[in-house]
Amino acid sequence: MPIMLAACVSSSQAPPEGRALQPDPVFAAMYGPRPEEQFSLPATDLVGVDPQFLRQEVAYPTREQPGTLVVDTTNRFLYVVRENGRAMRYGIGVGKEGLAWSGRATVGRKAMWPRWTPTADMIRREPDRNKKWADGMPAGLENPLGPRALYLYADGRDTLYRIHGTSEPQSIGTAVSSGCIRMFNQDIIDLFNRVPVGTTVVVLNNQMQDPMLMSSTQPVMQGL
Repeated sequence: MPIMLAACVSSSQAPPEGRALQPDPVFAAMYGPRPEEQFSLPATDLVGVDPQFLRQEVAYPTREQPGTLVVDTTNRFLYVVRENGRAMRYGIGVGKEGLAWSGRATVGRKAMWPRWTPTADMIRREPDRNKKWADGMPAGLENPLGPRALYLYADGRDTLYRIHGTSEPQSIGTAVSSGCIRMFNQDIIDLFNRVPVGTTVVVLNNQMQDPMLMSSTQPVMQGL
């Protein structure tokens, strides 16, 4: 497993055309404000978000064991495998670093309101944007990692692959110029609460796919 991915930061493209205009009230409540957080988290604006990228339980046959995280970078979904051929599905945004790797890892560390530090590479590429954060950006609503982060490890070493929140919710469901795997802030909080340290994570892309996985999964329950 290559230990060579850049740390995560975001720079998004415009969202695709044809998204739904108004959110379902159930989803609007699910993505509502979280004033109890360390930094009062506002509601996510879901206007124009394609509902397929909102949190929902779906049919999802797979060889993976319940509790496993499956990250489908090609189709922009993250799954938590459940019993009986089902999974909890979340929409994700995927950066270049997220698309560059596939394989297996484990959740080696979890952090609430994490600090973000750009790599030397990022500072060289975008000095005006990143040099001021060379010693780290404090946690907060503008931090690219959002309110939670899962850090993936292999063979006891940090892969630099992250699953995290985002300060750019409009990027969910899209490919972005840099970064790892980002989720709506309310979704990364939900995932953080479901996933213990040591959880197996399987990252799929066009070159690595599970033949048991359905090409199109259908929601069976919403609002979880």
